[in-house]
Amino acid sequence: MSSLPKLLITGASGFTGKHACHYFSKVGFEVIAVVRNITINNHIQTECCDLTNKEDVKRLLKKVKPQYLLHLAGQNHVGQSWADPTSSIETNVMSTLYLIEALRHENPHCKIIVVGSALQFNPNQISTLMHPYSLSKTLQVVIAQSWEVLYNMPIAIAKPTNLIGPGFSNGVCSIFAKRIVNMEMNKVEKIIQVNNLDAERDFLDVRDAIKAYELILTKGSSGEIYDISSGKSYSLREIINSLKSLTTVDFKINSQVNDLKEEKVKNKPIKVLNLGWKPTIPLERSLEDSLNFYRRNNE
Repeated sequence: MSSLPKLLITGASGFTGKHACHYFSKVGFEVIAVVRNITINNHIQTECCDLTNKEDVKRLLKKVKPQYLLHLAGQNHVGQSWADPTSSIETNVMSTLYLIEALRHENPHCKIIVVGSALQFNPNQISTLMHPYSLSKTLQVVIAQSWEVLYNMPIAIAKPTNLIGPGFSNGVCSIFAKRIVNMEMNKVEKIIQVNNLDAERDFLDVRDAIKAYELILTKGSSGEIYDISSGKSYSLREIINSLKSLTTVDFKINSQVNDLKEEKVKNKPIKVLNLGWKPTIPLERSLEDSLNFYRRNNE
């Protein structure tokens, strides 16, 4: 039996989850990867579980009894939340409730990170609600905070900004990188469509975010909300220009400002900085690593 601290990672087959499983297994944790039906690799214990099924979750936690939980699983696509808001709320809210309630019975001292979103809104200002995804992530966090207060469970909230880097992702930088690699392979027309080139966002490498999660798990305080960001915003124009400098392909940019309200999110990573964390991977490397990932995995 392993003497390493046992860490359960949900959403382990996703963009952040794969990086998290690799990182935590290297720094001294016994990682248990929770997936629906995909095996991560032969070196990491994998458990299949439908987190929206209460009894499945109970069985999982009774079997594993982790000392740490990094809850990454969820529906993270704004467009999909518009198409099926009920599913987004079920996936993001109910899975979180089932997990922490099962842990309350099996191991109430398990230290938990619930990963929220920089797109959460203030429930006291309902007019700021942008989409069902924001609603689902806000409710998820309210549930987690409530269990911390009501049952004194060690739960912290991580609020990451837009995560980028190598791997399959629905994020805008990944979409651009994949498009450019397809251009390099002459698979698509050499055009990138952008709604608004001047839209600004904060981007952070996923590998830096995972190091922040480690610090929150090991040194963070229950009940805290930890913003995780680079602290700097870039326009989509700057992102595309950086990507253009990393390829030999010449492409055009079609931009048309739409009528949608642009989400302006400003995260300040102050609390995580106080734990000794700071981002170390520059934007250019994140973008280059993303391009190289798609070059290696071009289908």
